[in-house]
Parts: sequence; structure tokens; C-alpha cells
Amino acid sequence: MFMGEYQHSLDDKARLTIPAKFREELGSFFVITRGLDQCLFAYPRKDWEALEAKLRAMPLARQDARQFMRFFFSGAAESELDKQGRVLVPANLREYAKMTRDCVVIGVGGRVEIWDAEMWKTYSAGAAESFSDLASGLVDLDL
Repeated sequence: MFMGEYQHSLDDKARLTIPAKFREELGSFFVITRGLDQCLFAYPRKDWEALEAKLRAMPLARQDARQFMRFFFSGAAESELDKQGRVLVPANLREYAKMTRDCVVIGVGGRVEIWDAEMWKTYSAGAAESFSDLASGLVDLDL
């Protein structure tokens, strides 16, 4: 399981160091794609394949399903860690996530999220203010 928050920077070649605690579970080969809230999602290969199967089972007759699959799959990139634990973040994904040099890499259970540091600061400040409201809204999920 992925958890924690780590500060990292893109280097001049657009490579990002993946936190050492995430590397083994993420694996040498994994998938990065557009995430929600203008961040990037990274999935271990086996989890990506399971998610892919669920998404392919969605009904093509539903416009929202087609749109989501297009958005999600078109942004996906097979990624590989180099010997220093870095991954190249493709330009289209950096642009989508408005990534500058400073980034935040967070663990969110079964996935890793990659955020531009300023975007994360803004998002997490708003989420912290409404955390109690979010928690009370999830009470029906039996957490």
C-alpha cells in the first residue's frame, strides 16, 4: 500500500525521482496517466491491468464511459525507473498537471499521485478545511 507525502523536483531532463518507499511496490515498469484534480496517477503494472479490464467492461453506449476511457487511456504512458529511481514524465502529462520544477509525490492506497507542488498546496489547503465535511459525507461507506 502506498502512503506518505514526499517533496521532489523534476530535473532538467524532466525526470522525477520516485520515493524509495514506493519503488518496490510500484515496480520497475508501471503506468502513469492523467488523474483527477489535475494530478497524475501512477499504477503498478498488475493494478493497471485490473483497472484496464474494469474500464473495458464499461458499456460503450454510455457517452460518459466513452469520454472517461478516452481521457484516461490517451494520457497513459508505460514508464520505467532508471538505476537512480527516476522516471521520465512525458511532456503531455507535465502540461496536463501544470508541473513545474517542484513536485509532491503522495501515496494514496493502491496508487501514487504526482502533483505540482503549488497545485498540491492549494488543493490540500482546501481539502484540509473541508476534511470534517468529507468524512461525514463518507459515513455511509462504513469507514
